[in-house]
Amino acid sequence: MDIGTLRGLGTLLVLVAFVSVTLWAYSGRNKARFDEAANLPFADEPTTKKSKEQASGSKSE
Repeated sequence: MDIGTLRGLGTLLVLVAFVSVTLWAYSGRNKARFDEAANLPFADEPTTKKSKEQASGSKSE
């Protein structure tokens, strides 16, 4: 086996890995999980009663 064959096999392996990851990422089975993960940065924002009242426009003291 010469270096050209090894490089060709390496390229083929990387291509197969790329296609596999792409198919996994765009699979419909993962949509709910990815949507949940996309909202994680907003999950730890504090929600207080005062900020809810200001957002709705009512003022109760």
